[in-house]
Amino acid sequence: SRRRAMGYAGYAPGNKVADALTPLQQALQSLPLECAQETLDLIEKLTRNVVRNPAEDKFRTVKLSNPKIAAAVAQAPTMVNVMQEMGWVQSDDALVLPPNVRLAHEVHVVGIIDAKDYYKKEAENERRRQTRAGKVDGDKEELRKQMELDRKEREASGPVTQGSVAKKLGDGPNIMRAGDIGIGKSSGG
Repeated sequence: SRRRAMGYAGYAPGNKVADALTPLQQALQSLPLECAQETLDLIEKLTRNVVRNPAEDKFRTVKLSNPKIAAAVAQAPTMVNVMQEMGWVQSDDALVLPPNVRLAHEVHVVGIIDAKDYYKKEAENERRRQTRAGKVDGDKEELRKQMELDRKEREASGPVTQGSVAKKLGDGPNIMRAGDIGIGKSSGG
């Protein structure tokens, strides 16, 4: 009744608390940020091939000696962990998907797409952090340079020997009122 209407731990009923990551999601989010997108593109291609052609043996075996695969694994060694989490088994110099393992589009491909979104946000956050760090350092340095220039300029002009002198600027404030130009005056109608 009242507890149900309030929601979990006092949160509004529509506010969901984030679920813990599944082992697959954890593996997908363990890739190095700088090469995550390319690695995920490759894993997605391999996964989509198996999802589309589940009985084709050529798609169920990935040779680690293949130059493209070897380069990806060299850049992101955790790629093998991701594939093993999906059900691939390491056999000699290859990853093999056993016949009893079925990759599902809703789970595996969607998981990869979600991971890509996660890495896009992470990359954007990292760019913002770098920009902020660079901007703050740049601003400080610019301010230091300007202070040094001001200090040298003051030294060059010599010491102040006389005070400032007031100057007459005119006959006082030149204020015009709305009534002076006819605004707000009734034309007598």
